[in-house]
Amino acid sequence: MNIIFSDEKMPGKTLVDLMTRAGILSITDSGLDPDTVEISVTFVDAEEMRELNHIHMGKNQVTDVLSFPQYSSIEEMPRDGYFSIGDVVVCSEQALLQADEFGHSPERELVYLFVHSIFHLMGYDHDAEETRTEMREAEEKIMSEMGLLR
Repeated sequence: MNIIFSDEKMPGKTLVDLMTRAGILSITDSGLDPDTVEISVTFVDAEEMRELNHIHMGKNQVTDVLSFPQYSSIEEMPRDGYFSIGDVVVCSEQALLQADEFGHSPERELVYLFVHSIFHLMGYDHDAEETRTEMREAEEKIMSEMGLLR
């Protein structure tokens, strides 16, 4: 799995390693070959995230993460060759606030947001109850395998 991080706000090696492992588990769990998948990740501050959320989601507020999928579902993704499944934008400031609020480590929160985004990139959604339950179970499975429990 190739994760392309924005150079200007590159996370530390520990977080990169955790995100890579979580990404591989998430992609593998969904039946894709992680050796063929690429995702870009950008970390932004609260103001940048508010602007992106306003432009792309019509919400003039800070959010923790935005996902921009290349495909509308996992069924549309290629099964051969190397391909990008999309882009993830994480608000570091919001993630740190949430980690404090939820009482867990910043690493756990950042990895969770990344896993959450990967499932969005693969077509999962949490707007409907049945898909929300499926998505949450998939996320919790990965976080448990990572040993990053609440």
